Amino acid sequence: MASRAEVLDRMKKDKVEFILTQFVDIHGAAKVKMVPVSAFDDVIDVGAGFAGGAVWGMGQSAHSHDMMARIDLDSYTPLFWKPGVARFASDLYVDDEPHPYCPRLNLKRVLKRARQKGYVFNVGVEPEHFLVVRNPDGSISPWDPHKIDALNKPCYDFKGISPTMDYLMEITAGLNRLGWGVYQTDHEDANGQYEVNFAYTDALTTADRHTFFKMMTSQLAQKHGAIATYMPKPFSDRTGSGAHFHYHVADAKTGKNLCTDLKDRRGLGLSKFAYHFLGGILHHAPALCCVTSPTVNCYKRLQVAEALYGSRSGFLWTPAFITYGDNNRTQMIRIASPGHCEDRTVSSATNPYLALAAYLSAGLDGVERKLDPGEPNLGNLYDLGLEEIERRKIRLLPQSLRDALLELEKDEVIQEALGSIAQEFIRLKWSEWKLYHRQVTQWEIDQFLTFF
Repeated sequence: MASRAEVLDRMKKDKVEFILTQFVDIHGAAKVKMVPVSAFDDVIDVGAGFAGGAVWGMGQSAHSHDMMARIDLDSYTPLFWKPGVARFASDLYVDDEPHPYCPRLNLKRVLKRARQKGYVFNVGVEPEHFLVVRNPDGSISPWDPHKIDALNKPCYDFKGISPTMDYLMEITAGLNRLGWGVYQTDHEDANGQYEVNFAYTDALTTADRHTFFKMMTSQLAQKHGAIATYMPKPFSDRTGSGAHFHYHVADAKTGKNLCTDLKDRRGLGLSKFAYHFLGGILHHAPALCCVTSPTVNCYKRLQVAEALYGSRSGFLWTPAFITYGDNNRTQMIRIASPGHCEDRTVSSATNPYLALAAYLSAGLDGVERKLDPGEPNLGNLYDLGLEEIERRKIRLLPQSLRDALLELEKDEVIQEALGSIAQEFIRLKWSEWKLYHRQVTQWEIDQFLTFF
């Protein structure tokens, strides 16, 4: 762990004058106060004060005592696009006690429990996002200043990525100066959609970095006249955005990947531990989905079989099947290489602190109960009709936030993983669903106004 003196020395070398004390609300949105570097000791020992009733899902009201955001010295992150400013991820305290509604503290609670059992959760994330612009009529379009990003299959296209190279190069160079290990960037499957891949690390650091990444892209996109959005499905006819989790569990003492076994009889390079972990993920998948896909819009991305080809590019790339298999992108969990699992269903809208806490708890429940995920599914699952899905007894992920909430309300393991946040999360998400369900859309007007 970094010491106070070490971080202060780094800030002097980086010429930092201001500190952003940052935490996230229940939705994963970054909240900050800016303080001068002269208040460094204060935001370590006391914290920056926030009125919790002004923030979503923090378990407070107008009369509640202040939430004090105390910075984590190990999260020191200079804003490379804004010299003189540094971000610190923070934990929330109320009356000198850890605040149970703090998503970051909740993840630390779950990670501590896992470490006591001998486990470390290592995770990488793929932060897919769109660059868009608002049109005069209030609609949005993909950011495309030269009107050339128009292919039906734009993934990896050179002409499509060319206008964004300055944006992507600034991200890559800046993050690599911070030591993130960015190793590739690309134009994704939808027009105006991009991805930047950086090295995996422990779950807490990854959650901090994912949050910073969204903060960063929101500012860099503005320089180019665009809006960076992590809305999972901003366009009905284009692929949605995910935050795929790549992960393994390691031995807390040795760092050894506990998910690898090159003698695996199933040929995937997974250990018994890994299969039990996957058994837990698949068992809890319906409730887990509510946390990893937490908005009504997420379920426009998680499609049933008949809709899996329904985008301009030909595929939606987001399976709704509760399955695992080989290096195969048509199912929930892809085994990318021995000991390396990828969950493709996680939404770009997820709160990484809540999602990782729930995910690890689900997997370790499978380990403790020795749950078997069954045999891997091979081949193109997108080609399956509903009758074949039923014949194979393949379960589907919830197809609406309502369905996911009903599953979460029944799942004690996932609720416990969220701690005190669980009931607040459920309450807010039911409110979101009811508000959404009351809306009359333009499609309904066009479809039914003179229909009857």
